Amino acid sequence: MGTARRPGAYICGIDAAMDVIGGKWKVLILWALAERPYRFGALRRELPGVTEKVLAAQLRELEADGIVHREEYDDVPPRVEYSLTARGVALNKALAPLGAWGKENVLNGSPAAGQVREDDHVALVTGAA
Repeated sequence: MGTARRPGAYICGIDAAMDVIGGKWKVLILWALAERPYRFGALRRELPGVTEKVLAAQLRELEADGIVHREEYDDVPPRVEYSLTARGVALNKALAPLGAWGKENVLNGSPAAGQVREDDHVALVTGAA
């Protein structure tokens, strides 16, 4: 991994992985870059709601961790393209079961899944108390 953002040792592998993908936009950046490489502006359009500042910061962190590759081209005007490294592809594969769980248990698991508020006492997963 590139940079440690937290002092002290990690407790487990999930702890370390969550440090890499933590942040509102990182998993969505990984999802988009799994499709194809993107230039910054196109990636920003692909992720409505992300600000330019936050996207740039999250891309820098993913690059520092060896997840994203930033390629600069000597074109006029200059062009920069972002893609996944082999480590990023492996991370996306590791996240695929989590995405399948979310699709099954949150998106398709309840007719009112999008309508449940945090303070509602409703089981989000079938069979959960």
